Order: sequence, then C-alpha cells, then structure tokens
Amino acid sequence: MKKLIAFLLLIVSLPAFADEGMWLPQLLSKLNESRMKSLGMKISAEEIYSVNKGSLKDAVVSFGGFCTGEVISSKGLVLTNHHCGYDAVQDHTTLENNYLRDGFWSKSFNEELTNPGLFVTFIKRIDDVTKEVMAGIDKNLIGPDRQAAISKNMKAVNDAAKKASTQESFVRGFFEDNQYYLFVTETYKDVRLVGAPPSSIGKYGSDTDNWVWPRHTGDFSVFRIYAGKDNAPAEYSKDNVPYTPVKSLNISLDGIAENDFTLVFGFPGRTQQYLPAIAVEQIRTQNDPAKIAIRDRALTVIDAFMRRDEQIKIQYASKYARIQNSYKKWQGEVLGLTRANAFAKKTDYENEFTKRVAAKPEWKEKYGEVLPSLNKLYEENLQYSVARDYYNEIFSKIELQKLALQLNSLVTAYENGGDKGYEARLQRVIPVMQETVKDFSAPVDKAVFASLMDVYLNDANKNFAAPTIVAAMEKYNGDATKWVDDLYKANQFYDSASVRNLFLKNPAEAVAAIRSFTAINLFSDAADIYQKQIQPTYNAKNDEIEKWQRIYMEGQMEVMTEKKFYPDANSTMRVAYGQVKTYQPRDGVTFDYKTDLKGVMEKYVPGDYEFDLPVKLIDLYKKKDYGAYANKDGSMPVCFIATNHTTGGNSGSPVLDAYGNLIGLNFDRAWEGTMSDINYDASICRNIMVDIRYVLFIIDKFAGAKRLIEEMKMVHPKVKK
Repeated sequence: MKKLIAFLLLIVSLPAFADEGMWLPQLLSKLNESRMKSLGMKISAEEIYSVNKGSLKDAVVSFGGFCTGEVISSKGLVLTNHHCGYDAVQDHTTLENNYLRDGFWSKSFNEELTNPGLFVTFIKRIDDVTKEVMAGIDKNLIGPDRQAAISKNMKAVNDAAKKASTQESFVRGFFEDNQYYLFVTETYKDVRLVGAPPSSIGKYGSDTDNWVWPRHTGDFSVFRIYAGKDNAPAEYSKDNVPYTPVKSLNISLDGIAENDFTLVFGFPGRTQQYLPAIAVEQIRTQNDPAKIAIRDRALTVIDAFMRRDEQIKIQYASKYARIQNSYKKWQGEVLGLTRANAFAKKTDYENEFTKRVAAKPEWKEKYGEVLPSLNKLYEENLQYSVARDYYNEIFSKIELQKLALQLNSLVTAYENGGDKGYEARLQRVIPVMQETVKDFSAPVDKAVFASLMDVYLNDANKNFAAPTIVAAMEKYNGDATKWVDDLYKANQFYDSASVRNLFLKNPAEAVAAIRSFTAINLFSDAADIYQKQIQPTYNAKNDEIEKWQRIYMEGQMEVMTEKKFYPDANSTMRVAYGQVKTYQPRDGVTFDYKTDLKGVMEKYVPGDYEFDLPVKLIDLYKKKDYGAYANKDGSMPVCFIATNHTTGGNSGSPVLDAYGNLIGLNFDRAWEGTMSDINYDASICRNIMVDIRYVLFIIDKFAGAKRLIEEMKMVHPKVKK
C-alpha cells in the first residue's frame, strides 16, 4: 500500500495521453491543474474545490441520488435535465393537467409543487481515509469476509468523522478498493418543482434521437431547494423558505466556439475502464446482445399500446424511457467497441503489461498470474453471467412478478413471525404495491410477459429454465398468449380494489389468499432456480475476479508508469475536463459541434409524438424573437458537444466555461461513444449538452417565466473590458 501511494504521487508529474477521466476534485491541484490551464482554463483548482471558502463544488448537487443539478440563484433555484425531473412532472400530471404534454411553470413561490422523497445532496468535504480503512486488512481476504472487515473499518471512520449535526458521511472505495475516501454531505429534502417545458421541447426527438448527435433537445427542468428559517435542512413544511446557497453559478451569455475549454462537474454513476480484454469482448458479443434482444421485445409491445391510448402513454412514459435508454445505449456500446477495435487495443496493452512484468522478478512474483487468472475466471463465469442477464432483464420487465414477490414476502414474514411479522412487513409492502398498481395496465403487462416467455424458453440457457414455466407452456402447446391470459384472470392482485380488499383481511386469511395465487409459485420457481443454480456460482467467481482485478489495478499503476490513472466512477463527485470539438464517427462523415433552432424546425413532424412542436415555439422561430440569447449571426443555439468523459449520473451536470460560468447542461453522449464506460476513445467519445442560452430562451420567451430569469446572474466573460 505504501508503494501504491508513492506511485500515486509519482504520476503527478507524468503526462496524460488523452484528456479522458473522471477526476476527484480535491486532487486537481496535484494531478490536473496545469493540463487544464493549457487547454484554456482561467480559474484555479481551489476555485473549483475548497473546504475553506465557497467554491464551484458548493453549487453542484446530487439530484435525487440519480442525477446531478446546479444552483443558479441566491434563492436556491436548481437546474437539472428534463429527464431527471421527469418522474416528478409525471407524478403531478393528470389527464386534466397534463404537465408532461403541456409543460408546467409556477407563477409564484406558492405555486411551486412539493415532491415527497426527492432530495438534493451537497458535498462539504472529501478526506483520504485509505490508511484507516485498510488497517489490519489481510490482503488475501476475498468476498464477504473481506467486505465484512472493510465495512467494520469504514463504520469506525464514519463514526469518528467530524461533521455538523445537519451533516452525514460515507466512505467509498476507489481504484478497485485500493484507496478509500470519506465524503461529508448535507442533504435537503424539501425540493419543489418550479418549471418544466413540454415534452415536445424537453424530450424532443425522444427515442429516435436518444444517444444520437446531432441533437435538438431542450433537456432541462427547474426546481428549488427549500430550508428551515435557519437555512438548515428541514422536512417539508409550509413555513420553509428558499435556500440561500454558499455558492451559485453565474451564467454566460457569450456562447461557445470550437476548442473552448469545458468543465463538467457531477456525480457519474459507474464505469469500468480497467477491465481486461476478455471481459470487454464478452460484453460486446454476449451480454449486451442478450439484453438488447430482450428490451427490443418489451419496447415493441409497450410502444404499440402507448401510441393507441393516452392514459397508457402517461402511465408508461417514464417506464418506457428507462427501458429504452439502456437498450439504445448498449447498441451504441457494441457499435463503438467494434469500430474502435477495443479488444485488440486492450490485448496489445495487456501484452505490454505482461512483457514488463516478466522482465522484473519482483513484478513477476506479484503480478505474473493476474491476467491468466482473470482470463480463466471470465471464461468459466460466462454462462452464469449471461444467464443472470436473461433472468434479471426478463423478469424485471414483468410487473406482475414485482407484485407477486411483494406478496410472497408477506407469506414468509407470517411463517417466520406470525401476525406481528406479517403486520410489520405489510407496512413496507403497501406503498410498493400502491405505487406499482397506480401505473399498471394488465393488457400491457400480459403482452410483455407473453413476448418475453419466447426468449426465456428458446434463447436463454434451457438448463436454467423454471420447471413450472416449461410445464405451463407445454400444457398450452406453446401458446404463451393464451397461457398468460388465463394466468392473469386467475391472479387478480394487480388493481387498487383487489389490493385494498386483500389487505383488509386478517393475516391468516390474507396469507391463505396469497398462497392460492398460482403466479406467485411460478415466479418463486424462477427465482429459486436463479438463486440456487445461477447466483451462487456467479457470485463466487465474481469474488475471485474482484480479487484479481484489485491486484491488476495495483499492478497497472505500478508498472505502466507513463499512464495517468483516474478512479472509475462510483456515484461520487467528479470533474471531467475537455474541449468543444467536432468529430468523425466513420469514414466520410464529420459532425459539427453545435446545433440551432433551424435544425429543430427541419425535424418538425406535426402530430408525431417525437417531433411535434408547440405552436408558440414555431411562432418565435418565424419572428426570430430570441431576445438576448441568440448567436451573433442571429441564429438560436440549441445543443453542443465536447470531449468531456461522462456517464449515467452526469445527467443534469453543469457544463462550465474557462471562467467557471455555466454554459450548458450535460444530458447525453453521442451514440458511437457510449462505450466510454469501458473504453474511452477521444476520437469519437463526445458528451452532448443543451446550450444554456436555449434554456434561458425557453424560460423567458416561450414560458414567460421572467421571475426566474430575474433571479439569475448573467455575465459576458468573452467581452473584453
């Protein structure tokens, strides 16, 4: 470990070959500041991250734990993506007040809408606690034993952390758990919806344009943080007041140009940049194709229903978007890995690593078996890895399964704890059941179920098929539609009335009723096969893989001395820097770095669910009524791209200019570069951002929400004083 830390200090002086990476903000002054300045950055690393005074980190929040947001006014106004606020907008949407279709704009503080369960979290400081967490840990420990020992030390670090009464902390591992950092946080739980454009702007292009450049989407929504009168975190109360931030972002009206410096601040979810070649190739040829095929079937079914029924469109809008998002991302990942020849490049890298290791006895002893061991384990685990994907992807798309497993948990609780056990579990089951049945459609779910059974029985490994499902399909002579129709008729526990009546029964009667549902036995059988025949072997092999991956990470950092390493994303605060750039995804095709409102109009298809447009936006375009937000040539900017290394969780991240001013919101990646989670390639990996001037134009000229504009501070950093 001492040698690892020493090596981390050594790589400070080594050059990077590409400006990839998701860097810890507290280390920028040591690792990245000089490079960032060479790309055009005008501020210091301390202005980005400081614990002694307000810095840019104090204007960036984890939004709901799944996206990023930024504070843009002294009254706690927060910007994030439209797709990040989508669930909140959907929750307030009815057929009478269709905020998804028409948008929502509050006219006063009193009209801002509450969102139970939604929160934002600020990072107060980040401390290196590697020494404390690794104290007494046997390097040979793996799996649950190692995790138990690590967790014990992490708890001790958390308990000893200095923090205010309103703050919390957590410890997270980095570099395959070779390093650990403590994060001290402050969470605000009263977050209200202030405004959102109609989906025809905020989701323009919808599925067709998702993960695609050129892009013309106004992907933003507006919220506000509320606090107690002491400005401290507080549960919702009508007496709460708008939060006064330590730092809010200034907004640049000067726009962007090619090669401009860009800084993305956020909470990227998960990357795997240091996987061995065999793992990347399995993802490309086995895991991703299996998941793509399953989601393709589910999406085809749901889309057909949504196009015919407005109520189903509202119910399934968010679910469809979630399924489609990864579906298309995996397609781009396969495409990118293939075009970038990722397997060959990683193999070349591993050959060089092996060559260097073999040349030095000390390294050969420590790292000589790393890659052979990883290759063997990945080969042995492949069938279990793919079977795991089939099970999780298929059954997670069937909502009857979710309801069945919730009800089955009541039976287990009753068997183990009698009436008291049942009642205790019931309090956790009720809200899950209510939330699920609220947006449940039996015709949709039946059609999804029937379609996916064909995949389950014919494409997945037949050795892992549940006997009850095989028997049922044989009984119905392979007619999944007829079987599923009868199954749903016999298992009426998926509507509000049935659920309510079931939970009015006493525990013994309710459990007897639940046991009579044949669907529960069916899903339990499938789960039992997974838990006994797939999961144990997969987990055991994966524990070994994690051990060797940890050693491989340590070895790379010690052996490949010319490479500057950054930790994989793990939902903690990171900084990614880059430049506004065009790119060439394939021979003969070059994409510009920006789009404008003219392109929006060129895609316009009246009445189409993806490319329809509000009349008012068309009128503003015809009149060229863009206010202060147009380009110098009179065009209205919409989106732009850059080379920042981003992933899921970076949605809503602020995109800052060389001076730290807000110039855009990150919301997507170009399709050919979605492989960046496992193989960043600077030639084709581009993040996609909505231009902040388009956001302001929609708020001001389209929505007429000038009260929000008046809260913000606009600047002109490119104007020479």
